[in-house]
Amino acid sequence: MKILNYGSLNIDYTYSVDHFVRGGETMSSEEMHVFSGGKGLNQSIALSKSGAEVWHAGAIGTGDGDFLIRQLKEAGVNTEYISVLDGKTGHAIIQKAKDGGNCILLFGGANQQITREMVDGVMDHFEKGDYLVLQNEISEIGYIMERAREKGMVLVFNPSPMDDKISSYPLEYVDYFLLTEIEAGDICGEQGSGEELLLQKLSDKFPASKIVLTLGGDGSLYRDGQRILTQGIYKVPVADTTAAGDTFTGFLIGGLVQGLDAGEALDLAAKAAAIAVSRPGAAPSIPSREEVEAFEG
Repeated sequence: MKILNYGSLNIDYTYSVDHFVRGGETMSSEEMHVFSGGKGLNQSIALSKSGAEVWHAGAIGTGDGDFLIRQLKEAGVNTEYISVLDGKTGHAIIQKAKDGGNCILLFGGANQQITREMVDGVMDHFEKGDYLVLQNEISEIGYIMERAREKGMVLVFNPSPMDDKISSYPLEYVDYFLLTEIEAGDICGEQGSGEELLLQKLSDKFPASKIVLTLGGDGSLYRDGQRILTQGIYKVPVADTTAAGDTFTGFLIGGLVQGLDAGEALDLAAKAAAIAVSRPGAAPSIPSREEVEAFEG
């Protein structure tokens, strides 16, 4: 069983600020760091560090993204399906406030140059029963979903960042949704409805799908048919929340693929996310499986 993560590759320019910049305001940052990032890259590293074998597919620009491939390789991710295209690698400008919160501006770059021909070339190497993990930071997501369905792959979708294109995707093909309350509300048209109602609405709308609803400081909820599980968080001093959700996703799916039941995988993912938020950066903050198993909370 293989895991294919078809996702974004970004360069993160992270600025430490007192507060998020407001309209019309000019403000100095206290620090500036350059990290590897992108939800796709982060989730591939988390999947690999969870102990799963993962292939990353995506694209970088010419001359500015080679270090992203190096970092994936160092984390044990297979990178032969990453294309190098003319133009710039995708990047993010991240404001990191003193309370650990973040505000992110994305530029798609090569992530938005994925073509159907590129997708076909990658998908030829995967088969029924393999897992496909998707976010919403690259082009041709709907087509990738269609190809995965044709092959009988297990489709995991994290609809972030949320935009109008998502409503055009064949979401009925998704086997696992991993999403926040805001993302769930947008998909269901039920913003502000409360977590339990959102979980029910999602289950009604996608009865064949397993739903993981992340609730920030309140943990997460999991629903598979009539089975509902609740997972709390592990409280730690917060340094940077940038990769918390991606770490949670990678360790949850990695745990499931490696044979953990849903409750065990949720707990593993919560511990991994807690370690990640206690460290600066996105990909560099993701812990190893050994660190997570040693974590006592």
